[in-house]
Amino acid sequence: MNIETGKLNPGEARCPAISTQEIIAADKVKAPGWVTSESYQYLGSEDISKERYIDPAFAQRELESMWTRTWQFACREEHIPEVGDYYVYDIGPWSFLVTRTEENRIKAYFNACLHRGTKLRPSATSGYASEFKCPFHGWSWNLDGSNRQVLCPWDFPHVDRASLNLPEARVERLGGFVWINMDPDAPGLREYLGAEALSHIEAWKLEDRYIHVHVQKSFPANWKLTMGAFMEAYHVLDTHPQVAPSNADANSQYDFYGEHVDRFISCLGVISPHLEGKFTEQEILDQFTVGDASVLSDDRPKVPEGGSARQAMADMFRGMFEQATQSDLSHVSDSEILDCFSYTIFPNTFLFPGISLPMVYRFRPDPKDHRRCIYEVMFLRPAPSGGPRPEPAEPVILRDHQSFTEAEGMDPGFGRILDQDTDNLLAQQEGLECSAKAGLTLGNYQEIRIRHFEQAIDKYVAMPAKVPTRS
Repeated sequence: MNIETGKLNPGEARCPAISTQEIIAADKVKAPGWVTSESYQYLGSEDISKERYIDPAFAQRELESMWTRTWQFACREEHIPEVGDYYVYDIGPWSFLVTRTEENRIKAYFNACLHRGTKLRPSATSGYASEFKCPFHGWSWNLDGSNRQVLCPWDFPHVDRASLNLPEARVERLGGFVWINMDPDAPGLREYLGAEALSHIEAWKLEDRYIHVHVQKSFPANWKLTMGAFMEAYHVLDTHPQVAPSNADANSQYDFYGEHVDRFISCLGVISPHLEGKFTEQEILDQFTVGDASVLSDDRPKVPEGGSARQAMADMFRGMFEQATQSDLSHVSDSEILDCFSYTIFPNTFLFPGISLPMVYRFRPDPKDHRRCIYEVMFLRPAPSGGPRPEPAEPVILRDHQSFTEAEGMDPGFGRILDQDTDNLLAQQEGLECSAKAGLTLGNYQEIRIRHFEQAIDKYVAMPAKVPTRS
């Protein structure tokens, strides 16, 4: 607070309702340190230029200066469990063959023949290979990237086969994810994430989960606009009115850790501050578990006298998840059981480590149209402690007109939420292109993740182009 004026300094204002940390502190099973940490600072109030969403030249600078320097989630380890398994990851114009070359070694090759450039494996494919052979003229490579064959070698006396190793991107593994980076000079993944964010990720043990449902859909909006639709809870009251009675939206918590990681915590089982006093604790629980008071039955979950909907939900969910996973969750905090934790790993991955919403989002620009984005949502389940590890789900590809509720395995209620999140995207893209206003105006607190994200974008696009080359 400014002592002279008695007014709050920019970025100090918070929703006057109970805070996220006060909600969590009242839980019966206490939360670990990664939940109770806070890491916010004011980053400015200037408008964000709309050109970054509508200008193809800006998209080209991102491709040449940002995507070539950052760590990206390419696949999960369960996509390539055996030596010879491969997975093709595409970003912009680049394509990578991510393959397990040894039991404990993974490589990522630029997916192009060194003869005349043909892709060695088609985009959006995975499988097993004992070699990577070009379908055009038959040049081939071993799993370790060394050249295996040049057809008619007598016609290539000028080619040194010892120098024909497939060019590689860097690879690191963390949390069961395989991450790649095209820049040989970039900091390692752990340095890139920073010590505090890394400690959070390592605490989640995401390597013990597998992809149970995988859905992909394209949208007619720039990839950054699409990501921004999921970065704040400010939109909940008008975009998701059905969840507001049991979702602490305006009093969600926002944090960032270094340049490349940010998050929010949105508590469930408590009413939106916008609706304070309009619902009883039992009605909050009824709304979350049933959603339609006209069909409530006498055997519905009850809030004990003097209790809270949040605690009743935590106890109910704990029992449900223990039964579903055949595991003991008594040590897991109520907050981890219930709440929505959303972490952005710059530039294009969201990790949701909670128990009730165990998800991953991935966003990629459409390489043919900067006004379009490829969005994926993957639901993770705990891998069984005994027996074989389940194979990851194949992606379900939805067309533009299809609802997320149509995807096999998608919870209908959550599918509707995703539809609501993305229904605004075309209107936002077109609105920015026709707007007489030069930029976007962001809240200092509730939309800090967007500002933090866009400032990281600015840092990278200001760098000179670094397009991967091989002499």
